[in-house]
Amino acid sequence: MTTTRRVYGLHAARSALEQTPERIQCAWIDRSRRDRRLAALHDALQRTEAQVTVVDKLELERLAGGARHQGVVIELHGAVELDFDALKKAVVRSLPDAFYLILDQVQDPHNLGACLRTADAAGVHGIVVPKDQSAGLTPTVCKVASGAAETVPVYRVTNLARTLRWMKAQGVWLMGAAGDAEQTLFEVDLTGPLALVMGAEEKGLRRLTREQCDLLVRLPMFGRVESLNVSVAAGVCLYEAVRQRRGSAVGSSDRPAVPS
Repeated sequence: MTTTRRVYGLHAARSALEQTPERIQCAWIDRSRRDRRLAALHDALQRTEAQVTVVDKLELERLAGGARHQGVVIELHGAVELDFDALKKAVVRSLPDAFYLILDQVQDPHNLGACLRTADAAGVHGIVVPKDQSAGLTPTVCKVASGAAETVPVYRVTNLARTLRWMKAQGVWLMGAAGDAEQTLFEVDLTGPLALVMGAEEKGLRRLTREQCDLLVRLPMFGRVESLNVSVAAGVCLYEAVRQRRGSAVGSSDRPAVPS
């Protein structure tokens, strides 16, 4: 899908400028703010082909929808969310080191933004979300992601269960997170082609999504809370996978044969 969207905040704007300057169409800068970082960003934006306009604070607040903008709003044009066909090509290209995060109906934009940021840091090849009941790449998501929305592809698919079956057929190991799983995250092998599957806030994995997973794991909980925020849990799972994939651990579980 090709569209235009706005992001705001110094970090998000700087990341867009560094990573995809060709996508920046317009930028608005607060004329009343005296900030060295903002001034440097203003100068850099003026060296691009984007239209840069100095406006008052009220106009910036309107452009940002009332969100905290830190004196800058930019408008980006380009591919925002990709589809199943794009995912298939990406998975094939990323083999045998495929590393994906699947978010099953995660609706909180702050959680999606945090997952994007961690996914970028962990070297994830992409995030897959279902078409319905899932947060999109809104300005809030992009701000929380701190630039990761520009670097981590988001694939929105119509049928998540079918997508998971296809990924399994390519040899991608699907590991789902569930509080009632018998094994903990730290007892399984997370090397090789892998997709971590995380459920929605409070509800967890849907039945059809859960049934597609090769294995379910849980995070050991030693306190009184029953579960972690989905973005926190995703961070723990992703970095345990990173640890193992860098060769510092040997998995203890045998994987079943991949269906043909």
